[in-house]
Amino acid sequence: MDNSKKKRKQNENNNGALIVTDNNSNKGTPKKSKKNNDLAIVTSQGGGKEIILGTERTSKLSSPIMHLTGHRGEVYTVKFDATGNLLASGGFDKEIFLWNVYGEECKNYSVLRGHKGAVLELHWSTDSLEMYSASTDKSIGVWDVENSKLIKRIREHKSFINSCCPARRGPPLIASASDDNTSRVFDTRMKASTHSFKHQFPVTSVCWTDASDAVITGGIDNVIRVWDLRNSDEPSMVLNRHHDTITSLSVSKDGSYLLSNSMDNSVSMWDLRPYAPANRCLKTFIGAQHSFEKNLIKCSWSPDGNRVTAGSADRLVYVWDTNTTNLLYRLPGHSGTVNEVVFHPTEPIIASCSSDKTIYLGEIKP
Repeated sequence: MDNSKKKRKQNENNNGALIVTDNNSNKGTPKKSKKNNDLAIVTSQGGGKEIILGTERTSKLSSPIMHLTGHRGEVYTVKFDATGNLLASGGFDKEIFLWNVYGEECKNYSVLRGHKGAVLELHWSTDSLEMYSASTDKSIGVWDVENSKLIKRIREHKSFINSCCPARRGPPLIASASDDNTSRVFDTRMKASTHSFKHQFPVTSVCWTDASDAVITGGIDNVIRVWDLRNSDEPSMVLNRHHDTITSLSVSKDGSYLLSNSMDNSVSMWDLRPYAPANRCLKTFIGAQHSFEKNLIKCSWSPDGNRVTAGSADRLVYVWDTNTTNLLYRLPGHSGTVNEVVFHPTEPIIASCSSDKTIYLGEIKP
């Protein structure tokens, strides 16, 4: 058949698949479909065939991309629970949304209300029964997720709480980072903080070491500090390399490495092992951007430690290979700054939240 008689046109179906049609076939509503994982041949009423070239499905999501809406303001934080069945998000509207990850609509099944300021960071407990939130109302919220109730409000900081993080092991400890120039450790069973780490400038991010015996902080002085709980007067380790505010800190699942994001437009990987060389900065991942908005854009690890990700002010999601530092994904979709991106704990899925008030769930390659 002559090429002029057989023109091929490309369209997108609802799932973003590429459809190639033969102009000589009669158009009509498809009535029969034969599908496999990455190719579907659809026979139309006139007998012509449409070849749908799609990507192979890699997860149990009902669609390769899910768009979640409902927040009335910028969404600053999003987290999967340990099972991967639930998702939590929080932002400028002072509310925490709870979502079902699976199902046709990724249903928003509950909203936690109680904060009087923006929710800047969220974390699930290891058993997924509780949640911890940091807010600009100068408090940390401890929530009963099953009953959608506020169990405890921790009030000790004198200014915005930019970040919070629960300990991975041991008693129920929560570390916090605040604009009041301190980072504190709270035992949820007690009223007052158990430790206070003093800084010269506001503290913007905090996390725990894997053994939960030390707290790691970063702030607007561009410095990362490691504080041993046995000595809260001076940091046991100081990491200098960034040239602007530290916006996020995250320790790898095995506890050996630290990931940091900074307003100097770099994401760095640090060696936390005891006998590492003096230069602990191992790798730098380039591409993600910060802007005049000065949002505390977060970074995170994949469960196996082979990938890292970060949001960006250029409205894209960035995913890198930790071994080569190569950029694996640069994903569009959001229409505002991407404030956080996280990996699903068991499946090749990422979740991203943005200043455009929305959340995306999307499949990536295993």
